[in-house]
Amino acid sequence: MAKREVDIAVISDVHLGTYGCHAKELLKYLKSIKPKALVLNGDIIDIWQFSKSYWPEAHMKVVRRILKFVTEGVPVYYLTGNHDEMLRKFADFNLGAFQLLNKMVLDVDGKKAWIFHGDVFDVTMQHSKWLAKLGAIGYDSLILLNSFTNWCLKLMGRPKMSFSQKVKAKFKDAVKFINHFEQTAADLAVDKQYDYVICGHIHHAEIRRVNSTEGTGSVLYLNSGDWVESLTALEYHNGEWKIFRYKAEDFTEEPTADDDTDNEDLSERLNVNVLLEKFRQEQH
Repeated sequence: MAKREVDIAVISDVHLGTYGCHAKELLKYLKSIKPKALVLNGDIIDIWQFSKSYWPEAHMKVVRRILKFVTEGVPVYYLTGNHDEMLRKFADFNLGAFQLLNKMVLDVDGKKAWIFHGDVFDVTMQHSKWLAKLGAIGYDSLILLNSFTNWCLKLMGRPKMSFSQKVKAKFKDAVKFINHFEQTAADLAVDKQYDYVICGHIHHAEIRRVNSTEGTGSVLYLNSGDWVESLTALEYHNGEWKIFRYKAEDFTEEPTADDDTDNEDLSERLNVNVLLEKFRQEQH
């Protein structure tokens, strides 16, 4: 499969290390593109729910693919989120093409893109972190139950369904939260005179122009969605932003094994289980 050239690719909310993560699909996507820059906008590794007993090979392959971009000289920006918040103490770390940041302003063809995860807008995160963590466990359990249900539906020849998306659609508060999130991000971006504001966190891919509440201007709001349910990314190429939505039928060719042969010693030198356990110990 020929690689698609992309100026900028943005992914977020991958939640590596959880049962709901679609690592195999993400790996296919990352193998299919040739980005000039890659932005990882938070919650890439789910340190909140990390368990030494669950780190599948597919999750390690995603890490290796990202490191492969780094070794090839592709700028990779890792912006911290709430599920990998313990990395925030290491912000501003950089190693060659890799940078670890909490937020950033990226020049995009002369326009300024303000990029951050977005959990700063979440009241639950700010005042009841234990409740947010409990909600994350419940969400992961719901995704696991949803996966089993979809497996049964597939056997019966019926289309898949999403429990969480149905819940979000039924509860007006969820819709109001998303709208409030987008408006808050837009208001701040307009105030700072940015052209784009790019977030993750709410697992809802979006590209739309938002007017500020005060009527002082507008900004293009973008959200990269997630790789738990919607399987989406943001792509910028030839002066245009688009939402990429993963479809299995677009990846029927057998993927190449170049990430398995390149950097083979990375698995031995980079023991993710040990590193994440150290991060958890430092937090307590």
